[in-house]
Amino acid sequence: MKFVDEAFIDIAAGDGGNGCVSFRHEKYKEFGGPNGGDGGRGGHVFAVADPSLNTLVDYRFSRRHEAKRGQHGMGSDMFGAAGDDITLKMPVGTIITDAETGDVLYELLNPGEVITIAKGGDGGFGNLRFKSAINRAPRQKTPGWPGERKSLKLELKVLADVGLLGMPNAGKSTLITAISNARPKIADYPFTTLHPNLGVVRVGPEQSFVVADVPGVHRLAVEGVAGEPGDQAVVRLRPPFLAA
Repeated sequence: MKFVDEAFIDIAAGDGGNGCVSFRHEKYKEFGGPNGGDGGRGGHVFAVADPSLNTLVDYRFSRRHEAKRGQHGMGSDMFGAAGDDITLKMPVGTIITDAETGDVLYELLNPGEVITIAKGGDGGFGNLRFKSAINRAPRQKTPGWPGERKSLKLELKVLADVGLLGMPNAGKSTLITAISNARPKIADYPFTTLHPNLGVVRVGPEQSFVVADVPGVHRLAVEGVAGEPGDQAVVRLRPPFLAA
């Protein structure tokens, strides 16, 4: 039984640090020369395929992800430190598309695969870079380059491990609410559930399986009362970690 899980996120790589204008100041050295360092690069944003994850539910409540900017350059030939990178863990099989254009950018197909989804900006140049035989006291510097910013759509085709099959008003939605964080609509009339709901049941550290709550099975469902006829199929699979 396959369902499509999706989430929208905004990511921003870190900006590069600015270059520094500085000159050596030492006793008995009247013209010490430039010693302004470069700025550090901004942090990158990575995505890694984590086989222990099976839904995108974490990204529905945490949409904005930003990496740190690079440190500015300093005097005494000191370059700025690079900004801290951030890594976003996603389930294997996640398709990453541009939310504005709809173009597919990346696909996480292999466990442990790491891709760069936003590149940090390069650091700016300090005045040490502009020293020459003609210009011995440069006062030029450049600012850091901005990091990449993107609005992304994450899409995952979820394979449900457990399907709940039953008559209308049998308590399927109540059960999935009790064993997972799913919150489907619950009422005391038939066909309250018109579309499948997914819930993740955690049984231990990095151990979970997906439960699907589908509309109730009834002869009226064939006539279109309870949604699409194809929504009534239910599959029961054994979670991998419970296999004999």
